[in-house]
Order: sequence, then structure tokens, then C-alpha cells
Amino acid sequence: METDTVNRAGVGPPMDTRLGRSGVAFLRIVFGLLWLTNASWKVPPDFDGLRHFTSFAVSHPVFGPYKVIVEHVVLPHMTFFGYLTLVTEAALGAFLLLGLVTRFWAVVGIVQAGAIGLSVLNAPGEWSWSYYMMIAGMVAIWATAAGRAYGLDAVLRPGWLSSDSPWLRFLGRLS
Repeated sequence: METDTVNRAGVGPPMDTRLGRSGVAFLRIVFGLLWLTNASWKVPPDFDGLRHFTSFAVSHPVFGPYKVIVEHVVLPHMTFFGYLTLVTEAALGAFLLLGLVTRFWAVVGIVQAGAIGLSVLNAPGEWSWSYYMMIAGMVAIWATAAGRAYGLDAVLRPGWLSSDSPWLRFLGRLS
């Protein structure tokens, strides 16, 4: 039987209960699926859909310096940035689903959601709160170390942290 650690208010940390771990794992899995579906419409080699949405950073700018970078660096080299985005979002989704090196990928997700928001926040028909919620969800995944709830981090992290290898200990800190 599982015992719960509770404070005076009767509330324990989320990872101290089966329900809390299940909720954290559910959040991680939902966001993993979100990133995988986000990656699915970035179609090489032209990345026309991604180019369309990225161009909103120029036509409906949120932040002037970001507009300049997108206009003069990203759009002229869309094939490179398209593949970078596709690989990043697919890896982000896969690693979150597996619960592997989750804190690192949560930070990647925060950065990626911020970049998406800076591109489309002022675009016609966009709901700005979707990007704020993406960032908030990734912060929650980072803060709870969600891979330790029914993910591979829970299995691999103890060995990583006790390893003689600096690389494996580093992975343990990223999990």
C-alpha cells in the first residue's frame, strides 16, 4: 500500500502520490503528443506551411529585432530552419512521450514555444493564450521533473547519478 506524505494542510508534493504522478505523466504525454502533431505539418523540402506562419513575424511583428532576424536570416534559409524545426519538434515530442531527459526537453519546449509565439502572436486569427499555455505547460513539466513520473528518467536517473561518467551524471541532472 502506498503512503502519502502530507503537510499540515493535508496536501503533499505532487510526486508523492500515485494520483499526482499520474497527473504529471499525463501532462507530459499530452505535451509530447502536441509537439509531435506540431511537427507533422512541417513538410520538407519546401516547408511551405512553416514559411507561411513564420512570415507573420515580418508582416505582423511582435518584437522588432526578431522580425529582422526572421526576415534576413530565417526566411532566406528556410530549408535549413525548416529541417531544424522539424527535427527539434519531433525530438521534443518523442523525448517527452518517453519521459527521457525531460527537464532538458522542457527547456527546449519553452524556447520553441517562445519562438513560435514571437512569429504568430499578432497574426490574424491567432489565439495568443495558446502560446502562453504551451510555455506554462513546459514550465510545469520542467518544475515537476515529469519524466520521473512513469517515464524513463525514473528508471535511468539513479544509475546516471551514481555513475563514474561525467556525461551520465550530466544526463541525470538534465532529467
